[in-house]
Amino acid sequence: MPIKNERHLRGHGEGKRVLVVDDEADIRELLDLTLARMGLLADCVGSLAEARRMLASQRYQLCLTDMRLPDGEGLDLVRHIAETVADLPVAVITAHGSTENAVSALKAGAFDYIAKPVSLEQLRGMVKSALDLPNPHPAGDAGGESGLLGDSPAIEQVRGLIDRVARSQAPVHITGESGSGKELAARLIHKLGARRDRAFVPVNCGAIPENLMESEFFGYRKGAFTGASDDREGFFQAADGGTLFLDEVAELPLAMQVKLLRAIQEKRVRKVGATGEESVDVRVICATHQDLRALVEQGRFRQDLFYRLNVIELRMPALRECRDDIPALARNILERLAPIAGLAPPPLTAAALAALQSYPFPGNVRELENVLERALALMTGDSIDAVDLNLAPAQMPGIPASTAGGSLQDHLDHVERQAILDALNQSNNNRTAAARLLGVTFRSLRYRMARLGMNE
Repeated sequence: MPIKNERHLRGHGEGKRVLVVDDEADIRELLDLTLARMGLLADCVGSLAEARRMLASQRYQLCLTDMRLPDGEGLDLVRHIAETVADLPVAVITAHGSTENAVSALKAGAFDYIAKPVSLEQLRGMVKSALDLPNPHPAGDAGGESGLLGDSPAIEQVRGLIDRVARSQAPVHITGESGSGKELAARLIHKLGARRDRAFVPVNCGAIPENLMESEFFGYRKGAFTGASDDREGFFQAADGGTLFLDEVAELPLAMQVKLLRAIQEKRVRKVGATGEESVDVRVICATHQDLRALVEQGRFRQDLFYRLNVIELRMPALRECRDDIPALARNILERLAPIAGLAPPPLTAAALAALQSYPFPGNVRELENVLERALALMTGDSIDAVDLNLAPAQMPGIPASTAGGSLQDHLDHVERQAILDALNQSNNNRTAAARLLGVTFRSLRYRMARLGMNE
């Protein structure tokens, strides 16, 4: 029979109810007492069958389940809840160091996980986050307020996935070409989740010198090295309770990848110069335009870190995959940029819209914004016409007509090679300056040139 905990704080109305599923009586009692002190009601059961019966007869705000049960697996309960009570967050309790089980649970739809022996501090934080989740809303409702505009199938699919992953604590790996809106998607996941009132900390992994990475990520103690005159917090501490967004995560050197993996798995970090660790509650979202799977095969990215980061993969579509959304995106951009230039948002002529929709936009939304900003400065009338956009012919820039029959990768390589050559010409072959012109790191430029056979 389930153990019912009816202790709750008077004057606060009916308490929120949690289902606890664990076959160990001492764990059930520990969780029961902890939840009671938080003013929550708990129903504690010891098997999968009992849990299913309770779910069929009672409404819960959270479920905590062990991974190993006498009549099944915690994963079975996670899947059952995902199919029958999709808006109920479920967290799993895993054996210490059982990373594979934790990742499997997150992939199956678990809100979060906690390892045995259970840390009451981490448990209370996880419970609070789960109970702070906003009410689910129809997919796409947040599109306008977020800036993720468009009605194309590709964008609708992205919005739907963002709505679902925002109600989880699972790590998210956002892929997509440069300029496709990866950071925008990360911010929207944060905004729609339980951590929305805490910090969102974006980090460009390619912009941090390798010798400073550990201290930048984890902080340092006074006197840890020359120049460390005071204690300093790192990115993990700054994002505690919130979201840490690791942009261009493929740029992390292998030594730092090991330290990052441990911080994510253990939910603890050690400052440079410190003797002890401190717990941190951080959701990690990462992004890159590179193919992490290919980098794993090349030995340039750790497979275990990839497995840990790529729990949920979200691909941002290229702008050329959403051509029907270009008019709405263009109008939105002009409404934002025109007042900065002291102008009323000018209309786009039919010819301008046709030109925008036929252009391949290798730089995606970022390039669209640059094109429109330039057009605002150069337009001669009261509207933006095709000539004001100064676009290349509909053929992708840098691709000779003779290559039109080649593969898509051939075309993209031509574009990339030509862009790099143009940047090198503008910077008198200074690669650091060329990387800055292209909006990439020096390390990324060097990798791209090597891949394209452009090194001397």
